[in-house]
Amino acid sequence: MNELFFALHDRLACELGITRRTVGHTGTMGTVSEGQWIKMLYEHLPKRYKVNRAFVIDSNGACSDQIDIVIHDRQYSPFVLNYGDALYVPAESVYAVFEVKQGMNAEQVEYASKKVASVRALHRTSIEIHTNVGKHPPKKPHDIIGGLLTVDSDWNPPFGAPFTSAINTTSKEGRLDIGCSAQQGMFEVTYTEPDSAAIDVQLTNAALALFLLRLIDRLRSIATVPAIDILAYAKGGIQTRQP
Repeated sequence: MNELFFALHDRLACELGITRRTVGHTGTMGTVSEGQWIKMLYEHLPKRYKVNRAFVIDSNGACSDQIDIVIHDRQYSPFVLNYGDALYVPAESVYAVFEVKQGMNAEQVEYASKKVASVRALHRTSIEIHTNVGKHPPKKPHDIIGGLLTVDSDWNPPFGAPFTSAINTTSKEGRLDIGCSAQQGMFEVTYTEPDSAAIDVQLTNAALALFLLRLIDRLRSIATVPAIDILAYAKGGIQTRQP
C-alpha cells in the first residue's frame, strides 16, 4: 500500500514539476497546474463528490470570486449553471474550496484566504430531507473547508515561523484548514476559539498521498451537505412573463 501511495505522489509531483519548468507564461502555468490537481482529486475522491473550477453563488444573487478548485456535491444539491465557459455552483453544495499556486508564500496564503472568505460569506439554504423512512429536519450548514495547493514552497524551511505567522494572520472568514506543497509536505490546521490555531505540519516524500487521505477524512466528517431550496434560486433568478 505504501508503494502505491508513493507512486501516486511521484507521478503527480513529476507532472507539476515539469509544468513549472516548461511552461513559460504565468497564466498558462497556473491553468495547467489547476488541471492536474482537479484530475487527481476527481480520480481519487469518492464518487459522491464533483471537482471543478467554478464560481460559487447563493440564492440572494451574490457570487464568490472564481475559485480554482471547488469540491461539491452530486446528490442533494445537484444543479450547476453554465454561462459561456464559466461554471456556477450553488453555495449549499460546496464541501471545500482550494486556491492553486506554484509556490507557497505569505502573499499566496493571504490571497487564498480572501478567495475562501468570498465563498464562506455566501448565504446557504437548508430544507427538510425526504427519505424512504420519512422526513428529516433541515441540516445546519457545515463549515466549508478552505485550503492552498502548491507545487513547492518559496520559504526555507517550507513550514517555519513565516508560514505559521501567515496562517495565524488570516481573517476568521478566510481561515485555511488544509494544504499541500507537493515537493515538501502538507499541513492541517485545527482552530479553537477565540483565535488559536493548532498547526500540524508533515514533511514527507509522499505529501500528495498524505494530503489526499487527510482531505478525505475531513470530507467524511462533514457527511452530507444540506438539501438545497432550489425554489429560492428560482425566486431570485427567474422573472415570469406577463400574458
